[in-house]
Amino acid sequence: MPSTSLSFASTREHRAFLETQSGLPAGFRVGSARITFEPAEVCGTATMNLALLALAKPTPSFALKLTRNAFPGAPIVIGKRRLSAPRLGAVVVNTKISNVCAPGGVESAERVCAAAARALSLRPDEVLPSSTGVIGWQLPVDAMVEAMPVAVASMQATSVLPAAEAIMTTDLYPKVRRAEVGAGSLVGIAKGAGMIEPCLATMLVFLLTDLDLARDGLREALDEAVETSFNRISVDSDTSTSDTVVLLASGERPTRSTDEFRKALSRVCRDLAEDIVRNGEGVHHVIRVHVTGAPDRATAQGVGKAVVNSPLFQCAVNGNDPNVGRLLCAVGKYACSVSRPLDPARFSIRMGGELILENGLMRLDRRLEERLAEHLRSAQLYASLPPADGMTFRPPIAYPPHERSVEVEVDLRSGQESAEVLGADRSHEYITENADYRS
Repeated sequence: MPSTSLSFASTREHRAFLETQSGLPAGFRVGSARITFEPAEVCGTATMNLALLALAKPTPSFALKLTRNAFPGAPIVIGKRRLSAPRLGAVVVNTKISNVCAPGGVESAERVCAAAARALSLRPDEVLPSSTGVIGWQLPVDAMVEAMPVAVASMQATSVLPAAEAIMTTDLYPKVRRAEVGAGSLVGIAKGAGMIEPCLATMLVFLLTDLDLARDGLREALDEAVETSFNRISVDSDTSTSDTVVLLASGERPTRSTDEFRKALSRVCRDLAEDIVRNGEGVHHVIRVHVTGAPDRATAQGVGKAVVNSPLFQCAVNGNDPNVGRLLCAVGKYACSVSRPLDPARFSIRMGGELILENGLMRLDRRLEERLAEHLRSAQLYASLPPADGMTFRPPIAYPPHERSVEVEVDLRSGQESAEVLGADRSHEYITENADYRS
């Protein structure tokens, strides 16, 4: 279940909440700059945001989780090298171009890191690059290097919100979550709206804490937190070539309890993961699937992913149509695809708390169908607005009105393992957004 339950009546109200979340931990500064450039691959101009997240002094305590997509971007290649570096002092993030399979991509990213290092008085290998955007395009390195002093000049140590805004692409709104941990704090920002089914996370997540934590413990904590948060979400079942989760510890505050930090990190990651799904491209409903009674964790997670990634079930949910046969079909397809023996006569399925399948039989009637439809309507974030004058579909809001979800429970009654997976419906807006992504 969600660790928070919030609702917002307006963009202004949501913004006020974000500001309460955005205080930077001690030892961090953030800054940003905006670039206009001419892509080498197409005619016309484009805009790019640069964001800098820097420590007051380089830290040996950092952790990374990187995509396992077989075609990783140049920042991922460099990130794997940085994992063994003695210290990290800053992260430089750019939007618009993901720097994946582009000619000279690694060299370009290293030039950008070197420029950031000069401006911040760091070593080049103490800067981590991170990119998101169009795959295959080349970075406008000269323009990025020229803009670096502007980003540095804008740096401040008060709020992470400018960085959360600078890393947005198709996101409707920035995502920020925080936790107070003993004498210190933890704040996280994220971007990601499409190409989301992390396999570790264009999903980018940056987590900053001022607690004094050892590198090994920090990395173990991030492994645990990612496994039960970002690795259990999906918007469209596509794993990005650029997914990254970064955790930096400045060491400015004493650590009272590593267990307390681990719990806080897991909570912040789960909240950000849900924010990513709720802010997904064209998402009208978040789908929460809780699988219990599984023989192992892989089966529990696999069944949950099968449900949230079913195109037919996604479409039914988008239309507020309780066509729950599609849900049953998705579970059966998973069992077939992995040759996993699941006995439909044993397990049960519920939606919105309503029993819809038990002992291999559907439990449907007219009143139940009406209650299921109402559950779907109550979880809807917004209703579609038709395109006007040939324009594409646009969401009528730019904030999350609530944190309700379509709740699905699957009990396999074949073991003791469980998992919770978050996904989203499939809308007209999603198709339009991705059909017109580069135009």
